[in-house]
Amino acid sequence: MTDAAKRPEGPAGLVEQVEGYLLWQVRVAEAEQRARAFTEPMQWLTTAQREEIEEHYVSDCLLRARADLQRVAERCRALRGEYEERYRQLRARCFAFALTALAVLAGAAVLVLAFARP
Repeated sequence: MTDAAKRPEGPAGLVEQVEGYLLWQVRVAEAEQRARAFTEPMQWLTTAQREEIEEHYVSDCLLRARADLQRVAERCRALRGEYEERYRQLRARCFAFALTALAVLAGAAVLVLAFARP
């Protein structure tokens, strides 16, 4: 299943898409700014050389950012699965405890009624 298939539909999905786009644009702007800062002290570069170095720098930064984001997303999915499993286990234990408590109370009520009869 692809990431697009996992996205919620409707307004929630649209909000996620816009948020993702805006976050990525921030990454692009940061990479471009860092590339300019990297080439700034190299006054001997021609304009074409400067642009080529900045382009490679930005490309490398964005490849690394994409890989980082994919690792974070994979970890988030793994954690979600772990937490969902823990929640299922906790819910089952709570249900079992409530059922046991109800059985004990019912048994106590039967005993009280049995001993309360003359």
